[in-house]
Amino acid sequence: MSLKYNTLILALAGVFGLSSCGMLGKGGGSDASSKTGWAYNSMDEGGFEVVTDWKPEAGPGLVFIEGGTFIMGRTEQDVMYDWNAVQRRVTVTSFYMDETETSNTDWREYLHWLRRVYVDYPQVLKNALPDTLVWRSPLGYNEPFVTDYFRHPAYNDYPVVGVSWLQATDYCQWRSDRVNEMLLVQKGILELELGQKNEDNFNTDAYLAGQYTGKVKENLPSMNPDQPEGRPVRFEDGILLPKYRLPTEAEWEFAASGLVGNTYDERMVERRIYPWNGHNVRNAEAKSRGQMMGNFVRGRGDYMGLAGNLNDENTFPGSVKSYWPNDYGLYCMAGNVNEWVLDVYRPQNFEDFDEIRPYRGNVFKTPFDDKGQIARKDSLGRIPMREVTEEEAANRRNYNKSYYINYKDGDVASSLNYIEGETLKEKNSNGMYDQGKAEAKNNGMTTLVNDHVRVYKGGSWRDRAYWLSPGTRRFLDEASSTNDIGFRCAMEAVGAQSAKKRNE
Repeated sequence: MSLKYNTLILALAGVFGLSSCGMLGKGGGSDASSKTGWAYNSMDEGGFEVVTDWKPEAGPGLVFIEGGTFIMGRTEQDVMYDWNAVQRRVTVTSFYMDETETSNTDWREYLHWLRRVYVDYPQVLKNALPDTLVWRSPLGYNEPFVTDYFRHPAYNDYPVVGVSWLQATDYCQWRSDRVNEMLLVQKGILELELGQKNEDNFNTDAYLAGQYTGKVKENLPSMNPDQPEGRPVRFEDGILLPKYRLPTEAEWEFAASGLVGNTYDERMVERRIYPWNGHNVRNAEAKSRGQMMGNFVRGRGDYMGLAGNLNDENTFPGSVKSYWPNDYGLYCMAGNVNEWVLDVYRPQNFEDFDEIRPYRGNVFKTPFDDKGQIARKDSLGRIPMREVTEEEAANRRNYNKSYYINYKDGDVASSLNYIEGETLKEKNSNGMYDQGKAEAKNNGMTTLVNDHVRVYKGGSWRDRAYWLSPGTRRFLDEASSTNDIGFRCAMEAVGAQSAKKRNE
């Protein structure tokens, strides 16, 4: 035989060999299990479905924050002598964060939905209203802001204030459901229903639990022989987004620092005091030299500068896209308004929490009832969650109860007042902080630290430049609000952590 003929025979053998491998359960292909050889997404081979072409997409308003290691804690002198932000190296995984603070328009959209849907539960709307009376001052004429700031169109793009930590977390939950609902509408799976009322509204958890009662336009095709008519979307399909939430303190500080702009290979060339380079608060670039980088109080009685040449141009909060974004593309991470973060405050958090994804505030919950069934949705259309019992966690190695807010700092084991044989309530974080009324009166000692105070960061229009440093931290009761605290949302970045791989 000629060399050309032998080559042709070998080529044909290769083709038939590949074809036979594909016919045998598609064992060698990317659409088949590498462990069993059974085909994915094949009704003929069991109907196990796997998404093999998923690509990450950011939710509305979000910016990707590539994580990494950084030194968390103060970058300025501790002029308050709180010693509550001791430097420590930690790692933050990649996540998404809102480009801007949540605005008045954003919050009014939220209220509009609550008013339109929860017609039988007006208290829900009432609980969500921002406290506009935070603008009042005994010796200042701020009364126009009580009526104007939240509702006048001149302030549409200004950050919402008068919102408590509890209200902000409710907004994050609502936003998660609205974004996922619209994604399903855009995919042609659900009908756009404006007539939803009370418990019949779309809730992501209820939908995934099979408790959604709205109109379905067209379900996804099913590979399961027992579901020839199609099936609802599952979380494994990659269509629904993870939940919006407040960023943790570590995430917020990492994003505000924006050190991605100061790294070369694996070296950081300059650590920052503020979200920008340099030790001052004015722009150093030639085109904008001398202009203020944020909205804050420059000095006693100076909230915006001289007429004709205003320094930061805002007396109170300014637009959420004021000034220049940091190296992650985030606006107003210093000044304008302080921002709520997820963490419960403790002075010594930096010594206690994990080195990766540090956070204090865990209360582990489950949607399952005592019979092992997912709970039925409540009157607001949400799946109720309950705390994990000690019996359910008894055989676990990583946790043995649900409540870890006061772990190592406020619980029984850490209490200085604990006497062996006496009982101290497990959830009483004041056991080691509160000296009691009589004792506090005698020794002048008391504290506001408990399990219901949350951290806020970033500095505001009413703060000095010291508080603009991302490492500074303060706290306030989670049910309280002020005229200088707002928030922005965050979301998990599932999958690849590097920006380069996510864009491939």
